[in-house]
Parts: sequence; C-alpha cells; structure tokens
Amino acid sequence: MSDIVRRDPRKEWIARNRLHPEHSEVLAELCGGASPSEWIGPSGLTRRNPHAVGFTGPNGIKRIDRSGAQQAATQPGGRQAQPKDTRRRVEIETPHFLVAVVPDLPGGRLSSHDRDVLGLARQLADADPERPGAVLAIVFGAHKETTFDEAGVDRLLPMEDAESSGYLSELRIAALQSVERELAPRYWLLPDSSLGGGELGRRLAARLGERPATQVWQVEADVDSDTGWRCTARGAAGTKDITRDLPRVALALAECAEPVSETRHATQAVRLNQALPDVLGRIEDLGEVAVDPASVSLAEAEFILSAGNGVKDWEGYHHAAQVLGATEGASRVAVDDGYMPRDRQVGATGTWVSARVYVAVGISGAIQHLQGIQSCDKVVAINLNEGCDMVKRADLAVIGDAGEILAALVAHIEHYREQQQENRDAA
Repeated sequence: MSDIVRRDPRKEWIARNRLHPEHSEVLAELCGGASPSEWIGPSGLTRRNPHAVGFTGPNGIKRIDRSGAQQAATQPGGRQAQPKDTRRRVEIETPHFLVAVVPDLPGGRLSSHDRDVLGLARQLADADPERPGAVLAIVFGAHKETTFDEAGVDRLLPMEDAESSGYLSELRIAALQSVERELAPRYWLLPDSSLGGGELGRRLAARLGERPATQVWQVEADVDSDTGWRCTARGAAGTKDITRDLPRVALALAECAEPVSETRHATQAVRLNQALPDVLGRIEDLGEVAVDPASVSLAEAEFILSAGNGVKDWEGYHHAAQVLGATEGASRVAVDDGYMPRDRQVGATGTWVSARVYVAVGISGAIQHLQGIQSCDKVVAINLNEGCDMVKRADLAVIGDAGEILAALVAHIEHYREQQQENRDAA
C-alpha cells in the first residue's frame, strides 16, 4: 500500500468549525479517541485547538470558557456526563491580610463582573505563597448565591440587617467603616458599575481619606512600586490609559482579571464584634419603580424573551413577554420578515446584549446571533430541533413547540399569581 497520507478536507473543515453539529465527533476521531484539544495532522505534526477550554496561548494565559457553551462530553441518549470536580480545595486558617470585596449581587447572585473582581482579589491575596492573604466578601441584605467558594471567597461577612437592603448608602458606608476599624483590610475592591458598586466605592474612598483608582482594567506586580502593584485604568472618557500605584481602594471594570476556576475555597462566615452604628439617613428609599420592559433597550435589559423563525403565534409571544415582564428581542430572520422592529434585533448585526437571563424561542442559533449573546449569564432555548446550535449553547433547553410551551408557561404563572392574591386576601 502507498505511504501517502490522504487528507479529508471536509473533516478538517468540520474540526475548525466549532458550531458544526459533528464538530466534537470529528475532533475525537482525528485525535484517535484522545483529548479534542489536539490531534495529529496529515503532515504528522500535532495540531492544537486554540479555542479549547484549558488551552494556554503564547502569552501564557489559559483560555477559560466564559460563554456558557456546553463543553462536557455527552453520554448515550443525549444526556450530558457530569464531570468530576477536580478543583483543589483551599483553606487559609490564619491569613496575613485581607482583601475586601463588596460585590453588586444583582438579583441576589454573583454577576460575571463580581466574579472578575473576586478573581482580581485572589490575584492580590495569592501573590506571596509564604504570606497568603484571604478574600473577604461583604454581602448586604438577603442573597441567593451558593457558589461563593467556587468564586474564590475565603471569608463571608453577611450584613443581614433588613435596613441595609435598598438604596441606603449612608448605612452601608457606616457598616464598611466598621469593617475597616475592626478587620483593617489591606485592599478594598468594588465593581465599577452602575448597579451600586461605583457609587459605593467612591463614597467609601472619601470616608477613608483615600484617592481611589477607578475604571481599573489591569493590575500587575511591580517591585519598583511602593505597594508592590501597579494598576492601569481608563481615563479621559476611555481614550487614555492611566498607570499608577495600586491604592487601597480600587474600582474595577469587568474582565479586569480571570475568574476563579481551578480552586474551591472554604467560605467561612465571620461576624463583627461590635453592632452596626445607628445612622440617621438623609435619604429615604421608597422602593423600586416599575418600568415597562418594552421601554428598556436591549443593551440594558436583564431579562430578554427573544423570538425567531420558529415562532408562529406572535400574539401569544407578545402576551408571554408581557406576563413574564421580559424585554422583547428577535433574530434577524424575524426582523427581516417584518414581525419585529429593527431595534429589537439581537446579534453581531444588531445589538450585543448582556442579560442575566436570555430566552431564545424558536431561534436556531446563527453565528452572528451567538456572538451577540455571549455575555449573557444564563441562556434558555425553546426549540423543536434538539441538535441546533442554540440548544448546544443553552444552559437549559426545552424541546417542543414554542407556542405550546409559552402558553403552558403563561398559564402556570397566572395560576401562581392568582393563588398568591387569594392568600393575601385571606390574610
């Protein structure tokens, strides 16, 4: 037989196309059953997939899956295999210093921005293995988060006082000052966001007499610096980068650091020895104001119900969005067909969204659409085709007719609200 290595251009093309339905199978075949992150090419050289999770690039940065794409291998029957948790458990009994983080916790859960700031805190705490520090997370009010250990938190300080919820910045600043007096963190890190972290961090810096670093997007070790660290921040409306020594109070942008992914930390609860001071607030929080979801732009929406070519009952779709309190979005096909206005188009050719929850109804998942939703925290797909790219991208997939599923969801919500109203009337 000939020793000539025969190439299969189609399989090589599929191996490069991450969204192809046969991508994983072809990679596994090229690898000879080994890891799909590398395989032997036709020339005998080892080819590596730079898009694979865990791939370390030439700059030494490991690629982390932040898109929510499902990377786990599938078991027979289409059910995903649960990977074994191999993360190293870290427990710091006597830390030499603390790095305090005040996350935004929108909706009671850590956002991707919060996790980036916690990743930056871990970078500061773990710089010296012989004198490790601990990351202290300060949480105001009730929350629903259960993965503080996976986010890199060593100590958790809950401020569960009911008065600390809502917009009561003076009380929160007084509580943070109590933490400063009793625990004396070496650094204070807050997300520089419009959800509260930006304002709270600037108020805290003024109370502590510190000159904060805002809009921080990078922190690097520097032996010539007075603090051992230098930070790079955006300035002049984002047109310039400003480099300075890292101060005690820093407000960081999203993607300032890689979130924690390889360790689990012992999240030990701590309490302050002294009670919170009584503060006479000059601002009264009257609660949240109801906003019409239809008036919220897609770029700012936290809950989006997006429709595609698979939606046939448009009246039922609009009713479902109204009942759910969701902002309406659409795929390019739905917009081109005239069912939705152009300003509601989601994707690289429309609006890039960063919703907390994105529900794709009848959307197959073109590459431009998937690019536009890559910053969404949770993606739910409702589709008849269980092999489409949107289902592969989704964190939760519901296979079935879109109209029937939306109708059942609306009926369940309306029944639940009726029961809640009856209980309130009975009380």
